[in-house]
Amino acid sequence: MNELLARKIVEPGSAAAWPRSAVEVAATTDEDALELVELFFFAYRDFVRDADRLLGTYGFGRAHHRVLHFVNRRPGLTIAALLDILRITKQSLNRVLKQLLEAGFVEARAGIVDRRQRLLYPTPQGANLARDLSALQSARFLKVMDELPPVARGAASEFLFAMIDPDERARVRAHLASAKAAGDTP
Repeated sequence: MNELLARKIVEPGSAAAWPRSAVEVAATTDEDALELVELFFFAYRDFVRDADRLLGTYGFGRAHHRVLHFVNRRPGLTIAALLDILRITKQSLNRVLKQLLEAGFVEARAGIVDRRQRLLYPTPQGANLARDLSALQSARFLKVMDELPPVARGAASEFLFAMIDPDERARVRAHLASAKAAGDTP
């Protein structure tokens, strides 16, 4: 692992741990990339741990969490839009969605324009669980962001966005804007 990456891991809050110029950025090697892959796995493991525990008390898993998260962020989401976001099969979604519907966490309403369309909404119980799950994961992000220098906060968002396939970035950007707008309404 290059020295710069090692300093970032050991001292994430130290301004000295972050490059101030392109000259300070070491060339990425295959080993550096593998270490980033491993760090990503470990970070994801810890990111989902608390949410997994809470989901387990309801007999739910990560698939339920993802569906509930996006339905809560964008009430009125169509099943087709949810399939597009999650990139899963209808069969996979149907199993999870059926459980959330039967347990009273999500409800499906007929579309206003097209009555055949099913629009998904969180129930109050579903919205509460989605908020509790988000609070657990947001707390981890807030704690980490507080430990990082301001330049690294923006870099973290840029890095995650860059991990998204280039042909999907506009769609993700539109989703984030839509979810933010939905959250801004009373």
